[in-house]
Amino acid sequence: MSRDSLEKIAAVVGGKIIRNDMGSGYYIEKIAIDSRTLLAGDRTLFFAILGKINNGHHYIPALADSGVQAFVVSEDVEIDVREKVAVIKVDDVSGALQKLAAYHRASFDYPVIGIAGSNGKTVVKEWLYDILADNFSIVRSPRSYNSQVGVPLSVWNMRDENTLAIFEAGISMPGEMEKLEPVIGPQIGIFTNIGDAHQENFRSFEQKISEKLKLFVHSGKLIFCADQDETAPLIYDFCAENGVVPVGWSGKEKEASIHFSVTENSGRTDISAYWNNNKADFTIPFADASSVENACQCFAALTVLDAVSEPVLRKFETLAPLAMRLELKKGVHDSLLLNDYYNSDVNSLEIALSVLNVQAEKNGLKKTVILSDIRQSGFAPSELYGNVNRMLANAGVELLAGVGNEIMQADACFSMEKIFFKSTEEFIRNMNPRDFSQSAVLLKGAREFHFESISAALQKKAHQTVLEINMNALVHNLNVFRSLLRPETKTMVMVKAFSYGAGDVEIARTLQFHRVDYLAVAVADEGVELRNAGIVMPIVVMNPENHSFQLLIDYRLEPNLYSYELAYGFAAALTLNAVQDFPIHLKIDTGMNRLGFKSEEEIKRLSDFLLHNKQMKISSVFSHLAASDEPAYDDFTLEQIGRFEYLTALLIQHFPYKIDRHILNSSGMERFSQYQFNMVRLGIGLYGVSRANNPLLPIGVLKSVVSQIKTVVPDETIGYGRSGKIDIASEIAVIPVGYADGLNRRLGNGVGKVVVNGKKAPIIGNICMDMCMADITGIDVKVGDEVEFFGRNVSIEEIAATLGTIPYEILTGISQRVKRIYIQE
Repeated sequence: MSRDSLEKIAAVVGGKIIRNDMGSGYYIEKIAIDSRTLLAGDRTLFFAILGKINNGHHYIPALADSGVQAFVVSEDVEIDVREKVAVIKVDDVSGALQKLAAYHRASFDYPVIGIAGSNGKTVVKEWLYDILADNFSIVRSPRSYNSQVGVPLSVWNMRDENTLAIFEAGISMPGEMEKLEPVIGPQIGIFTNIGDAHQENFRSFEQKISEKLKLFVHSGKLIFCADQDETAPLIYDFCAENGVVPVGWSGKEKEASIHFSVTENSGRTDISAYWNNNKADFTIPFADASSVENACQCFAALTVLDAVSEPVLRKFETLAPLAMRLELKKGVHDSLLLNDYYNSDVNSLEIALSVLNVQAEKNGLKKTVILSDIRQSGFAPSELYGNVNRMLANAGVELLAGVGNEIMQADACFSMEKIFFKSTEEFIRNMNPRDFSQSAVLLKGAREFHFESISAALQKKAHQTVLEINMNALVHNLNVFRSLLRPETKTMVMVKAFSYGAGDVEIARTLQFHRVDYLAVAVADEGVELRNAGIVMPIVVMNPENHSFQLLIDYRLEPNLYSYELAYGFAAALTLNAVQDFPIHLKIDTGMNRLGFKSEEEIKRLSDFLLHNKQMKISSVFSHLAASDEPAYDDFTLEQIGRFEYLTALLIQHFPYKIDRHILNSSGMERFSQYQFNMVRLGIGLYGVSRANNPLLPIGVLKSVVSQIKTVVPDETIGYGRSGKIDIASEIAVIPVGYADGLNRRLGNGVGKVVVNGKKAPIIGNICMDMCMADITGIDVKVGDEVEFFGRNVSIEEIAATLGTIPYEILTGISQRVKRIYIQE
């Protein structure tokens, strides 16, 4: 653990000690930039970062009062003279943090891998960790700590006990990577991929690549895909100029250091690698192109590390998608579950504990941790679990439930109340759920312990009606539509209205992982929720409102401007914020007669305004087809497309930069793919609805259970209004789904059907607010049996046709009180 004196730190960061009540012997062990993540102030140096919308200096008095004693500042701060503190003043706090981390990095000489690119950085980092954890003691960036302040915090975790470091670096502006290069100091580089994120901040695509490559200016070797026609030549030139050995790999016939042969096999992919007269075979449990590319990047890193072996190759078979880490779920007995059960290293534990701390305090709950054995830490067990105990104690954890032989043998290391189990199975057999009542419970376990079963056992199951979302089906549908497009065509996916009822954050995370180009929401609040959930990709707001302009700017949400009033108002808001080249999107009305600019005169006036307004830069211009799903109106659809081409040509000709165009929605992609322009918008098709018999899969199953079974006789009635009349002796199942859950009342009285035990049963009587009844006469049914409303046996299209409506209404009508469950097979 690093222990540096305040005097040494001040010299390293180029600062001046302006107050020191601690004395010359005081040393620092930890650093922090966020008051919310502090578990203990002792030996912690707080850097008061000055951000665009927040200022760390404002929190210093409260931090000093709570026990933090050392600060790095760039502004004058009033601290009570009764507090015992030390203060180092610098010109730039962020720069000082980077300098200290670079100084710390220079203390270690084991291999450091640096990862840059627009997409795939976190996946490659996490997969490399999973593949190599048995061979190295690895320190890596926690989650996506790849920013100007995230990278220094990651590097500070380097310790003598480690034997390999893996850090990712992301930038959004020119000049940023030069600051991160000495902090990471990678001997081995991986350049993952390049996309359009933050492109507005760079003069050109080439400049963005050049800026990202600066991370590797002193690296020995650089891994990259030689098949990327725009990127690879620039990387080869960079390597030649800087004396870096290029390690290009190819899945085609390109000249490269490593060649891969790829075969898709029932949702899995078999890969053969050829390099330096060597051959290796491995399999990954994915078939999408992004996962194949990420796996090839990982294998190339193994060759550079000379770590290719049969046990390591077998690790590829167990790779998993990045889990929805630190999920919050309601648990039994008024508990709150924090699921982080695919990750058990010490650094990520500290971060997870900070989240536990916040959630417990926010909700007034006790703090409990369920923790498995920690693998490959590099520490002796007594030292490892002694450190863990200090973390738990600093976080105020009151109960530890340890799972595994190693942590059980370290019983004496822990000072809080504790219980131990040899295995996850033993925990589930013997646990008392009431031990976790009114607690925030952090589940932190190595993958092999399968803590998801503990989560399932502790999760609250109050409402038995669920909408089950199959993420494999969603990705399948995405790939079906991508197969209709040219490789260079971009995809915008609509996630408005709670992702058509499927759950916006979870869907957005999957789409970001699979590298769609844009997400689109209806209003700014939906975009803010995605940003707060960690979605970093471009988000378009289709219906921006004047009062939301500041949110758009603060959260980097790109508005659809469909009128002069919006354009003028947004330009004024940008001017107040001193922002230039903010990405915007323009709506053209080609016959829908909804929103948008319609005439040549409006287009000319708009062009003149935007040409003289440097606050905004057009990312795309688009229109909406009124009847692309109706063959009877194909002539009108073609008229719309022709009108769109004409009007957008009038607009685009005035601007010196590229502007994307898009008019196709889901049905347009299926029926008019020749008019895909630069981008398309995928909506209802992603959720399994096809207008051209494409092989889409339903992603959602609305299901519940039978609560009670009644036997009724002739002349009795069922439900409100006595509309459900019984003519013969019948059995009726009561099901806890009603119109408050989104079950349309028009499906009552025999119109709609449910499926139970493989057979259809008509809904009888009027649908109630919280329940409905089905006639199950002649079907073998018992209480607790599963009931399906739509999904595998009844399609959404079938229900929509029955009601004379569209699938959109069925999906978006499912109440948010219905629990969404996400499955990944």
